Amino acid sequence: MNTEQTELLVLGAGPGGYTAAFRAADLGKRVTLVERYPVLGGVCLNVGCIPSKALLHIARVIAEVGELGEHGIDLGIDLQNIHPDARSIHAFSESVVKKLTDGLAKMAEQRGVAVVQGTARFSSPHSVTVEHNDESHDISFDQAIIAAGARATTLPELILKPDHDDPRIMDSTGALALDAIPEKLLVVGGGIIGLEMATIYDAFGSRVSVVEMQDQLMPGVDSDLVRPLLKRIKPRYEAIHLNTTITAVEMTRNTLSVSFDGDKAPASDDFDAMLIAIGRQPNGDRIAADRAGVRVDERGFIPVDDQMRSNIPHIFAIGDINGEPLLAHKASHEGKVAAEVACGEKSGFEDRVIPALAYTDPEVAWAGLTETAAKQQGIDYDKGVFPWAASGRALGLGRDEGMTKILFDKQTQCVLGIGMTGPHAGDLIAEGVLAIEMGADARDLALTIHPHPTLSETIGFAAEAFEGTITDLYLPRRNK
Repeated sequence: MNTEQTELLVLGAGPGGYTAAFRAADLGKRVTLVERYPVLGGVCLNVGCIPSKALLHIARVIAEVGELGEHGIDLGIDLQNIHPDARSIHAFSESVVKKLTDGLAKMAEQRGVAVVQGTARFSSPHSVTVEHNDESHDISFDQAIIAAGARATTLPELILKPDHDDPRIMDSTGALALDAIPEKLLVVGGGIIGLEMATIYDAFGSRVSVVEMQDQLMPGVDSDLVRPLLKRIKPRYEAIHLNTTITAVEMTRNTLSVSFDGDKAPASDDFDAMLIAIGRQPNGDRIAADRAGVRVDERGFIPVDDQMRSNIPHIFAIGDINGEPLLAHKASHEGKVAAEVACGEKSGFEDRVIPALAYTDPEVAWAGLTETAAKQQGIDYDKGVFPWAASGRALGLGRDEGMTKILFDKQTQCVLGIGMTGPHAGDLIAEGVLAIEMGADARDLALTIHPHPTLSETIGFAAEAFEGTITDLYLPRRNK
């Protein structure tokens, strides 16, 4: 068995892993990057964030074509009878992915990062064994950064009868392959991933049903932010079942017969395919961390400090594997911190806020304190809300269902949290994130001159609504 040696080993080449590897190499470390895929980028770039957003772009264009009819433009297209070429659509998303993976490969080469394909497991506190194509070799290291990510959670095998590997039952990776467009699709899980995939398949002609075990879509997000999305999709989708679970899936040659347990759900229904999107679980249990002495908790997460160190000081853990939220932008920032600390820099992960968003239609984005959490924690807050029905830009887009909401500390008037629903909410949320990071207050936002007419000015308007200075709405005067 061959043995290699490196100063810094990075396990996993997703957004956190490749960021850590590249930053450490820039700081002078000799770096080896181990990745199970034949290309860099991990789940996010190859079978997650990037291809899904390419498909969501197509879905949005299809929706916009339909909306033109409401404004006097008839293109003569029957959107109820479209025939997506799944192979060509998949080729488009693959072309987007390839441009990015080719770029990562080039940057790894430019930086002198050694890339090794395979699945790595620890064999000691200073070595891993990498397996690929029935061959294995050891890599010893001085320091290591674990960026092994997470995997999709599956339904219990007892629910799936009789074939747990039926190709009609997909996770998000399988759904993005677009092997076929099912006539009738059940999305299990009304969170971000499930609803994004529902958006895609609805646009491509599937009759979509969604089942969610909690009492609202996107559990944990303020209900007023979710409401505009629900209002838009409820008439489009065949069914949305809340407070409902699946008790069994009976697989026949022609259909998947699904049994439900919920007050308003049917006892059973038949579908052509199912998408399972009930969450993700970390891969801490798949890397033999115990052989290195690294502590993994009962959920599969590796606890770390603010320098991303595990309980073994020379081994770091970043991204999905070290705890929630499981977001690519969190992983990349943590990757830089871990790399800098490994190289002797004074660095730490001191985030005040991490934004989250759903690329649904409309988009839903939020950052910082939610109103739900503020009430639960007894935090003394006030809010400014601006409905997009009063936004000239939103009206011009024919999309007035959105809203912008900002939470402020009642005493200091500093921004505590922000939420937005509407087109491009994910692009707009960054201003709110910066406001929280910089300790901005309502006046800072209200006195910032936003271009008109834009969706971004709804942030300034929400701050004015809180202050009582807004002129684009009539709000009864209140004592502050």
